[in-house]
Amino acid sequence: MIELLYVLAGIVLAVVALTTFADATHPRRIWTGSFWMLFALTFVLGGRVPPQFVGAGVVAMAAIAGFGGVRSAAHGDNEATRRAGAARLGPRIFVPALAISVVTLLYTVFMHDAFVGLGIGCIVAWAIALVMTRDTPMQSMREARRLLDALGWAALLPQMLAMLGLVFAAAGVGKAVAAVATAYVDVHSPLIAVLVFAGGMALFTAIMGNAFAAFPIMAGGVGLPVLVGVQHGDPAVVAAIGMFSGYCGTLVTPMAANFNVVPSALLELDDTYAVIKAQLGTAIPLWVCNVILLLVLLHR
Repeated sequence: MIELLYVLAGIVLAVVALTTFADATHPRRIWTGSFWMLFALTFVLGGRVPPQFVGAGVVAMAAIAGFGGVRSAAHGDNEATRRAGAARLGPRIFVPALAISVVTLLYTVFMHDAFVGLGIGCIVAWAIALVMTRDTPMQSMREARRLLDALGWAALLPQMLAMLGLVFAAAGVGKAVAAVATAYVDVHSPLIAVLVFAGGMALFTAIMGNAFAAFPIMAGGVGLPVLVGVQHGDPAVVAAIGMFSGYCGTLVTPMAANFNVVPSALLELDDTYAVIKAQLGTAIPLWVCNVILLLVLLHR
C-alpha cells in the first residue's frame, strides 16, 4: 500500500512538472519543470532502479536549485474570488484538513500503520474538498503547483533532513552522544536522564530542522541505552514523548523552513521569523509538559 501512495505522490509531482513545462510565461520553466520531474521520479522509480540513479537525480536537483533554477510563476491569483469562496464555505473550509487527522487516527488505531493512514487521509480529504468546492481534479493540481511554487526547493527539506539523521547515526554520532552521556551524566537519576533525552531531542531538532533527523541520534545515544536499558522505561513511551519533545524544537528553528519561514513569505509578513516568535510561547511550556509526562509514564 505504501508503494502505491509513493506512486500517487509521484504522479502529482509529474503533473506539476508537466504544467510548468507548458507555462510559456514561467521565467525558468525548463529548469523548474526538470526539478519537479526529477523529484517525481524518485517517488515513482525510487525502489525500482539502482540507488546510484536516484543519487544522481538528487545531485542534479541540488545543482538546479543551487544555481537558481527553481522559480515561482505568476499564477494570477484573484484575491476577490478566493475570499468569496472562503466566505461561501465558512467554517466548513476546515473539514478536509480535519478529515486527514481523523482518518489517520482511525487507521492507525485499527490497522497500526500511521504512514498509510496519513496517505489515505489525504486522499479522503482531497475527495471531500472536490465535493465541497465543486471544482475539478485538475484545479487541485493547479493549486498543488501554486503551493509547490511558493515552497520551492524547501518542499524537499523533510525528506532531506530525515535522511540526514540516518547519515549521522551511521557515522556514529549516536554512539558519541551515548559515550558523553554515560561519562558525564548521572544515568541512574530518572530526572537527569529524561532532561538530557528530551533536551537533546529539542536541541538536535532545532539544529537539523526535523525531529525525524534527531531521533536516531538521541534514541541511540540516550533513549535506548539509558532510559530503556538502565532505567527500564517503556520503549513506546520513550519513543512517542521523545519525538514530541523534538517537535518543540521544530517550532523554534528556521531550519524547519517549510514550517516556519515559508509561511511568513506566503503571508507576506514583514518579519521573516514572525511564525517562530509566535510559536515560542507554545514550544517552551509544551517541552516542560513532555518532561513531566515522560517522568510520570516512564515506568507505567
